[in-house]
Amino acid sequence: MAKFMYVFRGGGLVVKGLSPADLGAHLGKWTAWINELAKAGHNEVHGPPLQMAGKTVRGSDRQITDGPFAEGKDLVTGTLVVIAESLDEATKLALGCPVYEFDGSVEVRPIFEREG
Repeated sequence: MAKFMYVFRGGGLVVKGLSPADLGAHLGKWTAWINELAKAGHNEVHGPPLQMAGKTVRGSDRQITDGPFAEGKDLVTGTLVVIAESLDEATKLALGCPVYEFDGSVEVRPIFEREG
């Protein structure tokens, strides 16, 4: 088994005008999906959602700007570490993520495991 990180971008957490009830229902779908992964033995570490505020440090001159990204669809809204047999399996597990309801995305990345 290998570890993979899901990097969530966009989705319901960045949709303006979403009612508290709709946001609560959407977050409930996240909880259900993460619980299903855990029950099946795929969820190792659950990463908490990120706040919208942030700073970005960029370039050789280390320029600091407010806010992580200009567009909500590019904003990293959370991470999750899962355990799967392969990148293909980890990608298939990501298909059940609720982030797609609001045109979000999941980047699936293998985690480099150092020996000893």
